[in-house]
Amino acid sequence: MHPELWLIHKPMDQKILANNSTNFIRNVINEDLSKGKYNKVITRFPPEPNGYLHIGHAKSICLNFGTASDYKGYCNLRFDDTNPSKEDIEYVNSIKNDVRWLGFNWDKEVKFSSNYFDIFYECAIELIQKELAYVCFLSAEKIREYRGTLKKPGKNSPYRNSSIKENLSFFEKMKLGEFKEGECVLRAKIDMSSSFMCMRDPALYRIRFETHHQTKDNWCIYPMYDFAHCIGDAIEGVTHSICTLEFQDNRRIYDWTLENLDAFNKNDRPHQYEFSRLNLEYATTSKRTLKLLIDNNYVSGWNDPRMPTISGLRRRGYTPASIRDFSERIGVSKVNSLTDISILEAAIRDDLNTNAPRSMAVIDPVKLVIENYTKEKIELLKAPNHPQNEEMGSREIYFGKEIYIDKADFQEIAPNNKFKRLAIDKEVRLRNAYIIKATRVAKDKEGNITTIFCTYDSDTLGKNPSDGRKVKGVIHFVECSKSIPAEFKIYDRLFLEANPSRFEDMSTIINPESLIIKHGYVEPTLKDAEVEKSYQFEREGYFCRDNSDKGLVFNKTVGLRDTWNQ
Repeated sequence: MHPELWLIHKPMDQKILANNSTNFIRNVINEDLSKGKYNKVITRFPPEPNGYLHIGHAKSICLNFGTASDYKGYCNLRFDDTNPSKEDIEYVNSIKNDVRWLGFNWDKEVKFSSNYFDIFYECAIELIQKELAYVCFLSAEKIREYRGTLKKPGKNSPYRNSSIKENLSFFEKMKLGEFKEGECVLRAKIDMSSSFMCMRDPALYRIRFETHHQTKDNWCIYPMYDFAHCIGDAIEGVTHSICTLEFQDNRRIYDWTLENLDAFNKNDRPHQYEFSRLNLEYATTSKRTLKLLIDNNYVSGWNDPRMPTISGLRRRGYTPASIRDFSERIGVSKVNSLTDISILEAAIRDDLNTNAPRSMAVIDPVKLVIENYTKEKIELLKAPNHPQNEEMGSREIYFGKEIYIDKADFQEIAPNNKFKRLAIDKEVRLRNAYIIKATRVAKDKEGNITTIFCTYDSDTLGKNPSDGRKVKGVIHFVECSKSIPAEFKIYDRLFLEANPSRFEDMSTIINPESLIIKHGYVEPTLKDAEVEKSYQFEREGYFCRDNSDKGLVFNKTVGLRDTWNQ
């Protein structure tokens, strides 16, 4: 990737960052600061509380909060709560939790667009008085018809030339609830022949008879996002309003609104800048689609570990550091693209490889009996918590006559000389323990192996065989009597197609194996594992303790290596 597309979120002492640690947004900020246009960088993150945040929002959070912090400015968290029919206080609380969990904090108190409803209303009055806004009684269908097409200009609403007095009266009646929902809207009077569809007299206010989670029933008219957004930025002194590319054309409404309001038409008013939104392979970042997945029971909720929501990724075992690292790796550009999911998975692998303690878990168990081991004897052995980090210490593991190994680690007959797992008459080392050799098996009536019988070399604990024979294979195990039963949720990609948005009905490409549940055993040291605590289950992958109330449940975060395309 070109270095100018990388965003480096590291505190810098200088007021203006060096060009070798930049992107196009930072270039703009550097120029504005050097010209004295602003003396502090103020950004904002303005989510609508109509769902949980997803990985695309995480990129925006890292960009807005990280950039402001690097320039020693600040970022506001402001909820775009202008559509009460789709919003809920649950979403407000989840968004605040997600931002904090990612490692960021907002300036002072949380802000809401609804805090400014009185100001928005007065701004609308000002536009009406300047003959720049009017109340339109066309139906929604007629408004679309009058708007025209990309090749055909729109035509004026028959209500466009109503007098200032009439429009003020109509708008007051809208506010008082004297019109039905959908009966009329307040529209900007701009240009019905504009080459930009968004400038063909866009709606500024609509009627909604809904109880608002902040203002209750004080209002029944609510501003549109394009109207509220820019005024909210101006009220808060935002300098750089950073949003995604789908709002690029709408920047014209942003500028038009502020230019026509006397209180905000200043040289240091906010300006909007757009970057490409995150489109992630095998996932969707459409909140509407995510809600449909929940409503149709394809997933268990917003925090289902298969969901690309921040809470879903957190429950799956992703860490704040890994998501921030991922945001840096993909960079900031103005080109829409589909991001390879392996970049996200590499970020969490790199983090957990360094920071996750090691443990052993047998996910698909089969019993193994060591026939030459004393039945009553249980040994305590030492195992490092991290082979490359002695400071993480060690743990005690148990070894005895009966242990569990994974079914995949045994075949009766080795398929070839390169087979490094256990087979009849073949030796392997048990991780952190002895070398064993399989001798025979017991099977049930269906021919399934129920028990593997072995012998062990008692002189191989922590060392190679004295006769010089080479044993290359290593498998993991847990001792039967001390092991703890556990459930393992093996998560995979939710969709079978890399770009699910190409499909009108995404339910047709749901991966039927996106969740497989296994029951096995873990070391006794994991009996009281912390919720969301991550571990590397040796040779299996990275797992974290789920917040389930059904005993020990571990969610698979990611494998030890990328095997999706192999």
